[in-house]
Amino acid sequence: MSQHLEKCARSLITCEKSNFMNEKSRHEMHVSRHSFNYKISFLIPECGVLPAQMEKVIRNISSYYLVRDFPVHKFLEEKWLETFVKRDGFYALSYKHRIDEDNVVAVLPRGQLILSLDKDTYEQLGLEGKPSLYNHRKVMRHVVTVNLTDETLVPGTKHYQKVLLCLKERVPIKCDFLLSSYNPGDKDVTICSLLSQYTYEKCSPTVCIRTLKNLLCPSLHPEDLQGKSLSCTTDQFLEWLGAVNLNICCDNSAADFLSTYVCPEPHLTVSKALLCTVTGLILPEDINRLLKELKHYFDEPKFTAWVSLTVHGFVDSPVSWGVAEHGFLKGGENFYNFVCFNNQDYWLHNAVGSKDACPP
Repeated sequence: MSQHLEKCARSLITCEKSNFMNEKSRHEMHVSRHSFNYKISFLIPECGVLPAQMEKVIRNISSYYLVRDFPVHKFLEEKWLETFVKRDGFYALSYKHRIDEDNVVAVLPRGQLILSLDKDTYEQLGLEGKPSLYNHRKVMRHVVTVNLTDETLVPGTKHYQKVLLCLKERVPIKCDFLLSSYNPGDKDVTICSLLSQYTYEKCSPTVCIRTLKNLLCPSLHPEDLQGKSLSCTTDQFLEWLGAVNLNICCDNSAADFLSTYVCPEPHLTVSKALLCTVTGLILPEDINRLLKELKHYFDEPKFTAWVSLTVHGFVDSPVSWGVAEHGFLKGGENFYNFVCFNNQDYWLHNAVGSKDACPP
């Protein structure tokens, strides 16, 4: 093997096939385990207008907050613990902190506080952690996990006082954070009162809807996951899907001097296709609601045989799926894609880079 090829970063794509009606289908669990998502996009061939039910889901996607210089130790305060952290559905992620260079912090929906720390910060902090899986010859990063729902981590206990001392006095880590909660009720009023002494803003996800005309589109068959005859391969399909999202021409026109890319075979031309993209802090609960509507898209006969949903994770999140450690190196990939067919079959593609555990 060429020495140059050996130096290339590994990337991994896994593929699986199932059916939404199968009682063992894990599509909802898979979505819920991917906590931090910054972009979703879905493509519906032979469709020019966003269906009403999907529009309703998009319109009601949860808002989130961007708060500046928020101290990490605040998550240990009783008001935060009882109101948000100990309830399923609370998400916090440090904003514009790079996983390969900076200290990165996240709070998972089941109450784990994850700190991915550089060597100096870890040694000063005094909390026990584990060496990062993606160190080089020397250990330069550690990952500290604090279970904020632990019965021993309540105000007044020795464990609580130790963790609070480390985060508040030894190393008072502050970050800009993206915060959101899926819990219903007066959460906006409560979270605003807790953030009142900080600079913050309420944000709504950005929605972009495009109608594509005369689109060259791969022909897919639910039984041909590996692309042996009736469908293109997974790599080819995901490459085509990326080209469509980036508005790259796929017909290799002689007049196109920017791209020679061509849609993989077998393919056909669809008169129109709808592409909807949503960016922001997108919660798994909202993605599951959208996926539910996509799988019901075929309750009535449609011209197309499939639709797709792609979900991209934050490249600088300290975790990818569940509590699996995430790294960056060259790309920071961690995304997944559903292809939903009109017979309720679906394909699930998962992709990660060289600094990630294999997808579940």
